[in-house]
Amino acid sequence: METMTVERVIGAPIDDVFTWLTTTTHYTASPLVLRCRLTRPGDGAPYGVGAIRRHLWLIGLFEERITRYDPPYATEYVVERSLPPSRHELGRMTFTEVEGGTHVQWTTRAEIGIPLFGAPLTRLIARPLITRTFRNILDAAHTALTAPAGRT
Repeated sequence: METMTVERVIGAPIDDVFTWLTTTTHYTASPLVLRCRLTRPGDGAPYGVGAIRRHLWLIGLFEERITRYDPPYATEYVVERSLPPSRHELGRMTFTEVEGGTHVQWTTRAEIGIPLFGAPLTRLIARPLITRTFRNILDAAHTALTAPAGRT
């Protein structure tokens, strides 16, 4: 199992950053993310606990369930199904107010689910693609939330 973490300060208020990053349809701002949709709303909020979201990335198809929703400080999810198959223990975003904006830490713990080859394939292929995609999404959030009005 590989733990992958990406961090970034986004120059916007914590509430705005949390809302943007938990609305996963925004993830298509990354060139590695082709489609994202909410297939079942969560309890009390569209992307709240119990929400099911489906993402199509260049590296695969992922169906995720939100397991924690604590606005504007944290959200967690687990990948319940994927193609190619994967094992997934944790997906977490935490949000902290800092000088100049909001510090976001995005962590996932996963492995490609192919016996004998999953761990090396995760290290060599999945890890760089996942962390690059996370960075792209965080960069897109920063751009969207800090662009002058009328320039998004």
